[in-house]
Amino acid sequence: MATYILRRLLLSIPVLFGILFATFALARLIPGDPCRAMLGEKATKVVCDEFNHRHGLDRPIPIQFGVYVNEIAHGDFGNSFRYSKPITELLMERLPTTLELSISALLISIFIGIPLGVIAAVRHNSWVDVITMMWANVGVSMPVFWLGLMLAYIFALALKDTFFQLPPSGRLSPGIITVPFFETWAMQLSEDSFAFTIFDFVSRMNIPNAILSGNGELLKDAVTHLILPAFALSTIPTALIARMTRSAMLEVLGQDYIRTARAKGLVRRAVIMKHAFRNALLPLATVIGLSLGGLLGGAVLTETVFNLSGVGRILYDGITARDYGIIQGFTVVIAIFFVALNLIVDISYAYLDPRIRLN
Repeated sequence: MATYILRRLLLSIPVLFGILFATFALARLIPGDPCRAMLGEKATKVVCDEFNHRHGLDRPIPIQFGVYVNEIAHGDFGNSFRYSKPITELLMERLPTTLELSISALLISIFIGIPLGVIAAVRHNSWVDVITMMWANVGVSMPVFWLGLMLAYIFALALKDTFFQLPPSGRLSPGIITVPFFETWAMQLSEDSFAFTIFDFVSRMNIPNAILSGNGELLKDAVTHLILPAFALSTIPTALIARMTRSAMLEVLGQDYIRTARAKGLVRRAVIMKHAFRNALLPLATVIGLSLGGLLGGAVLTETVFNLSGVGRILYDGITARDYGIIQGFTVVIAIFFVALNLIVDISYAYLDPRIRLN
């Protein structure tokens, strides 16, 4: 098992290097001049020359790439032209929002998509199967921004002053005060320590922070604000997971060992869950892992509709401002998440199917 994981880790290195190169190159292929995007079209050549020199944009491209790789290797993602802040600081501010939203959407997708897929497979060609797959097709084709606007209209306006009213935007209601959980615990941490960095990052996610600090009011408010954007973002992965679960279950239910288990008189539930579903987990692991990566990279529309200050929103602003630091830094971090998720999926393959480890 250790050899399998080490081999996968080594294979990830050239992938990460290719991501760095592609991100660097594509950022500079975006039409437009960073100086004039930041300072306006009337910026003079002298002003732009000084701007380019200050940010190292007047150096040859290979040297810029070398500096960029060296900075990334030391954990430095550079500085933002637009915000005049280190990219790492912006990541600490914006990434928790996107992570909290994406993980919530993925959990909704798993808890809805997998049961629907199993039921559709077990009731193959019945009205339950037809309705489930029709719903899955609608979920895949429904624009997230349109669904987000409709949900905000229904639950914030049409159902106003009812039990079902939900906030249409933002992360918390005005007046809700958040205190990091480690301060609630009176933990003495140095701001330069690794523990402080991790705890501070986690505390910026409202739901985990509320649970760890025991703040029921914060937890309730954070959950109510997250329901609509998480549900809107979860529609496509829910449909994909439901369809993949159904397909994998149908393939497994037709195998000889399933017929043997039924012939031996095993309870139907045991045949479905213990024998069939367990062997259908391999393709599901791939879909779930890639869905989380897709949610991280595709939350820009949801964050815009629901006014959430996450990765997608700042990445969009960075592209419009030709802010190479934001484009490169945030894209690389999202790509690293993709690579890490693929690695976790590969490891889960080896755990779910021992034959893969032996190969």
